[in-house]
Amino acid sequence: MANFNKTTYIMLCCTLLVLIGACSKRFLEPEPLSFFTPENVFVDPSGYQALLITMRKDLSREQTGQKNFLAHQWASSEAGVPWLQMDFTRLTPNSDAYQEFVSQINDIFEMVRNANTIISRIDEIEWESESDRNPILAEALWHRAYWYYRLIGNYGDLPFVNEEISGARVDFKTHSRWAILNKIQADLEFAAQWMPVSAAAGVPTKGAADHLLTKVYLANMAFDKAVAKATEVIDGRYALMQNRFGIDADDPAKNVLWDLHRPENKNISQNTETILAFVDRWEAPPEARSDGLYTMRVYHCGYFNNVVAKDKDGNLGMIDSGPMYDSLGRGNPDVALSDYHNYTVWEEHGYNSKNTPDLRRADINWWDRDELFYNNPASSQYGEPFDPQNLDQPAEYWARIFAMPFYKTFVPNKPDQMGQPLGSNGDWYLFRLAETYLLRAEAYFWLGQLDLAADDINAVRTRANADPITAAEVTIDFLFDERARELFAEEPRQNELNRVSYILAARNERGYSLGNIHEKNWFYDRVRNLNNFYAHFDDLTVLGQSPRIEPFHFQWPIDDNIITANTLGRINQNKGYVGSERNEPPLETIE
Repeated sequence: MANFNKTTYIMLCCTLLVLIGACSKRFLEPEPLSFFTPENVFVDPSGYQALLITMRKDLSREQTGQKNFLAHQWASSEAGVPWLQMDFTRLTPNSDAYQEFVSQINDIFEMVRNANTIISRIDEIEWESESDRNPILAEALWHRAYWYYRLIGNYGDLPFVNEEISGARVDFKTHSRWAILNKIQADLEFAAQWMPVSAAAGVPTKGAADHLLTKVYLANMAFDKAVAKATEVIDGRYALMQNRFGIDADDPAKNVLWDLHRPENKNISQNTETILAFVDRWEAPPEARSDGLYTMRVYHCGYFNNVVAKDKDGNLGMIDSGPMYDSLGRGNPDVALSDYHNYTVWEEHGYNSKNTPDLRRADINWWDRDELFYNNPASSQYGEPFDPQNLDQPAEYWARIFAMPFYKTFVPNKPDQMGQPLGSNGDWYLFRLAETYLLRAEAYFWLGQLDLAADDINAVRTRANADPITAAEVTIDFLFDERARELFAEEPRQNELNRVSYILAARNERGYSLGNIHEKNWFYDRVRNLNNFYAHFDDLTVLGQSPRIEPFHFQWPIDDNIITANTLGRINQNKGYVGSERNEPPLETIE
């Protein structure tokens, strides 16, 4: 008991407080009364720090567990589809089926609630100085801004919850996406002044504030400010990794991109590219780690499934054990990857003038379709290459068996870890300097400074051994191709596609406009044209669903339970979904 000191007690109380709040299914419900109330926890700085620790751990929700947030992002993009829920026309405000496009809003609002608890209670104790108070407030504001950036990317206009909710509230009103952007921009401008330049792994820093602020400036079309803020990051303490490092540095078969994406390397001091990566370690106590990254489950094809695994005799040729299984794990794709992501995006710009591949698509870093083999010792074709003609439906080969970006997704079980290989625990990038370069390149593009945009794109490309491009080749589509090559399973892809959809509509470019953005937008045009799944809506069916998508699916439906429970106010539904006919004009200012 000697080690169970006051700080430990406060952290335990705060954790219980957060868990109690998490039991609520809707963000507008109050937290039930408990002995561990905020009044008992936030009595000195350690109480605030304890809740910040919980908020940092919550960042791991982005890429841990099978139904993680980033998987939904890539499944609703040109890079893939949700394999078991690929018909977006069946997505309604009351139905999630196998995924969590609808219910995710409630999980994210729990993170907002935690941040608001600190923000609302920051002055309930007497601080010794601003330098003690403001960094805590700044990080809480950063977390709220981070999750609201994600929320408006998913859902668009939403209520902005600006304070801790201590009682039942059913009078929320919707704020416009633009009002929310203005609010989180102001919050981040304050936060960037007070967050630490350097910190322990998993702790947001000034660099993380500046990086997120760059995104918000872009979304708000403040392109000069986006350039200036990104430049602060690029000219600061970070640098792109150019040389081998970390856990496999002595393996000559690997390359620097492999090193960069080993979870063990993401938060080590050698890695100067990490701006923010969450921490999730198998060796941590069970209560301090997640269920795992699930990358091999979520992003790998189900090659052992009896629909595709048959050999020429009709017996199982590929199974979930033995060789190949130990590398690819037990895939059951929440994200079935498209040919655009696996092949097309690499064809023209994925090789250099020497005809050697971009390191991001090097053979050692990927597991291609033609590398699958029959791994069942009982099969007459044991050890032979997989033959698509053995499928029950050979014409579905392209959809059921796809290439896998092994250098990012391979996270094997640890030596003392039992259970299926789904993608073990590991640290994961949230913000990385390569993205900062691409964000600044985009800002230069909008400003018409294409030579500078090309320079920033080439900083990323030449590190990957790809040929540089010219200013004449810089387009918004090329930029997002480059983001796909560099940032798979890191950026919130659907959110970033939506951000550009709003920019193009606000600028009245390419025939887009804000007035009909739910009927015509860049997101839909790009996804529909590049994702080959949607070209097969009439000849591919899985669990009764075929791949379909419409322009209004660039935003997901808002949970109808939130809307109907809000009896004294109005929370709008996104256009295209049932209930949007009752919408009211959103509020354009946040008090």
